Amino acid sequence: MSKISNLIGIVTIFFVSLTVISIIFPSLFSSIFGKFSSNLIPYEIGVLGIPIILSNLALFAFGILYYKKKLPAPISDFINRIRIFEISKKPSLIILLIIFSIYIGISTPELFLDESQQWGDYEILEDALKIWPDGESENIYVEEQNDRYVRMLLLDASQKIFQNIKILPFAASILVILFTYLLTVQITEKRFAGIIAILVLIQSHTFLRFDTVAVYENFWVLFYLLSIYVIKKQWILSPIFYILSFFTKAFVAPYFIMTLLFAARTSISTKKKIFLLISYVAIIGISALVVFSGDTIYPNVIQIDPSKFFIGLATFGPLLRYDFLLLMTILPVVVGLTLLVKTSFKETDSILFLILGTLLAGPILIVFTNFYEILPYRYIPFIVFFAIGIGMFFSKKSIS
Repeated sequence: MSKISNLIGIVTIFFVSLTVISIIFPSLFSSIFGKFSSNLIPYEIGVLGIPIILSNLALFAFGILYYKKKLPAPISDFINRIRIFEISKKPSLIILLIIFSIYIGISTPELFLDESQQWGDYEILEDALKIWPDGESENIYVEEQNDRYVRMLLLDASQKIFQNIKILPFAASILVILFTYLLTVQITEKRFAGIIAILVLIQSHTFLRFDTVAVYENFWVLFYLLSIYVIKKQWILSPIFYILSFFTKAFVAPYFIMTLLFAARTSISTKKKIFLLISYVAIIGISALVVFSGDTIYPNVIQIDPSKFFIGLATFGPLLRYDFLLLMTILPVVVGLTLLVKTSFKETDSILFLILGTLLAGPILIVFTNFYEILPYRYIPFIVFFAIGIGMFFSKKSIS
C-alpha cells in the first residue's frame, strides 16, 4: 500500500496546488478554459494572493525546520509536548460540553430566522414540500427536490413535529460536529486530537453559515460521516448510511470510492472487507436501477463538458473566501499529511483521499451537467476532513 499512499499524496498535493494557484491568480483558469476570456488578465494577483503566498512560505519554512530538527530546542520540545499531549476522559467530556453549549447557544437564534427572506431556493423547497410525497410538478427543480426522499422526509418531519423546519437540520449539524470528534478519536486514539478537529470545524465561516439552514441542510454530510465511522464497529451499517446519504443528496454518489479505500485501510478482517465491498456493489447497483429506471430527473440532466473542470476548480477560493484558516493552510496541511503517511496511522492516506475527493466532487459534477452549480455548502465535507487532518498532527505518533 505504500505506493498507493504515495500516489494519493502526490495527486492530492497536485490538485490542491492547482486550487491554490487559482486563488492566487483568480483569472488564470477562466482565461484558458472560459468562454469569455478576452478581457481577463491571467496572472493578475487576487486579493488573497499575497497573504496565501506569505502564509505558505512561512508554514513550509517552519515545517522544514521542524522536520529536519533545526528549530531551537525549546521550540521543538514545546511542539513535541503539544503533539503528545492528551486529555483524560472526564476533563474531555467537560470541554466538549462547554464547546457544544457555546456553539448551540450562539447558533440557536438562527432557528427563528425566515429562510424565505434569506435564500432564493427556499421557494422551490416550499413548493416541493406542499406536494410531498405523492404530488407532481412541471417545475424540474421542484421534482428534483422530491427525488431526494430521505431529505424531504426529514424536513417534512421537522416542520410537522417541531413546527420549525430548521430544528432537524440544526440537530444534524450538531451531530456532524460530534462525529467529526468521534471519527478523529477513532483514527488517532486521542481525545485531544478530536477536540482540535471540532474547533477547526466550528471556526469555519462556511460551516457556521449553513449549520441551521434547511434548504442547504447537512443531513447528507452526517449520513456520510456515519457510513465511514461505523466501518470499524458495525460495518454492515456502512452501506445503509451511505444510501441514506445518497437519497438525501445525489452529490455524494462518487464518495463510495473514498469509503472503500477508507475501509481497506481500517483494521477489520479481510472477510469483512470483502463483504463490505459486495454490499456496496449491490446497494449501488440497486440505487442506479432506481435512478435510471424510475421517474427521476437525473438521467435527463446529463450534459458532458470536460473544459468546465478547471472552471469549477477555480470557484473554490471565491466560494470559501471567508475560511481564512483553510485557504492559508490547506497546501501545507496536505503536504504534512503526506509525510505523516509513512510514520503515522494507516488511515492517514484515507483522510488525504477524502480531502482530494471532496475537493474534486464539485468540479467533476459540473463536467457532467449544467443542472447543478458548485455552492459553498457542498464543501462542508471537505472542511470536515480538513479539520480531521489538522487533528491528526496532534496524534500520539510524532515525526521523529
